[in-house]
Amino acid sequence: MVTSKDYYVYILTNKNNRVLYIGVTNDLRRRIYEHQHGLVEGFSKRYNLKKLVYYEITPSIEGAIQREKQLKNWHREWKINLITQKNPEWRDLSSDF
Repeated sequence: MVTSKDYYVYILTNKNNRVLYIGVTNDLRRRIYEHQHGLVEGFSKRYNLKKLVYYEITPSIEGAIQREKQLKNWHREWKINLITQKNPEWRDLSSDF
């Protein structure tokens, strides 16, 4: 049985919007909860990245990973422009969950 599942490419930042983190998940709510409660070791925990400022949905894990790699290779200015287009105030989108 084949099931349809969404995958998410997301961008987190800190309270000052200075550091950006790009990740992939199949459960955005769970993953953001993990980031916000310090359950994810590494870069996001070290820099206190808890604010979800951008995400996109893809139908395949391959597409999500490809998009994540693409975004990670972008210049910072391009990432900022992408976020600002969809979320001009840089508000925490996880508050909508």
